[in-house]
Amino acid sequence: MPDNKVIVIVGPTASGKTLLSLRIAELFDGEIVSADSMQIYKYMDIGTAKPTPEQMRTVPHHMIDFVSPLNTYTLADYLTDAKKCIDDILRRGKLPIITGGTGLYVSALADNIKLADMAFDEDFRAYLADLARRQGAYALRRLLRSVDETAAEKIHDGDIKRASRGLEVYRQTGKTPTELNRESKREPSPYDFYMIGLNYSDRAELYKRINDRVEQMFKDGLQEEVSKLRDSGMFRPGSTAYQAIGYRQFGEYFEGRITIDELKELIKRDTRRYAKRQLTWFRRDPRIKWINMVNPDDEYLDDLIKKLRKDIEIFLKV
Repeated sequence: MPDNKVIVIVGPTASGKTLLSLRIAELFDGEIVSADSMQIYKYMDIGTAKPTPEQMRTVPHHMIDFVSPLNTYTLADYLTDAKKCIDDILRRGKLPIITGGTGLYVSALADNIKLADMAFDEDFRAYLADLARRQGAYALRRLLRSVDETAAEKIHDGDIKRASRGLEVYRQTGKTPTELNRESKREPSPYDFYMIGLNYSDRAELYKRINDRVEQMFKDGLQEEVSKLRDSGMFRPGSTAYQAIGYRQFGEYFEGRITIDELKELIKRDTRRYAKRQLTWFRRDPRIKWINMVNPDDEYLDDLIKKLRKDIEIFLKV
């Protein structure tokens, strides 16, 4: 097998990426590298749907559960760390399998985007955080749109982290994130990617899976997990935990403005909306080979693996 082959599995939340990646890893002696911007954080297990301890014992996983929710972890950090993982896996003769739903992580890795290390102005960052508190998170996206409409269209109103990052990049370099991304793509990636995308032709089935997952998260102790984060000081405006879907919605609940049932419905709604944004992002990439999922149980996955196996074997031998 050539020493630069990498499998990528993407798709919306709850589409079955984890189960498929485990099957492919077991079949092709692979190791999984997460491309999930929230699974990197410690203490956020249930709400981010991390792989189970048993799954991580069965197949080695990387880029999961190693950053404090209070720490800043940038796209540049991810690219540096993920490439180290990929190179180490390839060096040991294994197959790297990138799995996750954070489109920015996957695209930046596949497009070989290079981000220069920048010492950002902490005063400016504090100013942006204060602006978001006073005028709402959408104010940052509106400000970013005034200098880089393309970058602003790729994020949603509540994404304080990425809107702030775009504005910081522009202030520091004098160039917009879109300009820098365009410049950084001039050198092709050293990796050869086989990219698989999971979707459901019946959108109602995907939404049902999302709703069921949220219900299961509460049964597994999501409320208790968020309460511990709150008690430890990690659940506060500006922290990563506060921004994540499945966590930030608890703010209204803790303030007594919504009931637990209303909280569940809010998380379900926001997760469904996030899934739509994920699909919109990934559909722009012509390299992705799409699979319409039906019901990713064991029997279905067995049949799917049989269909994928030949194509993957050809890819690995080229």
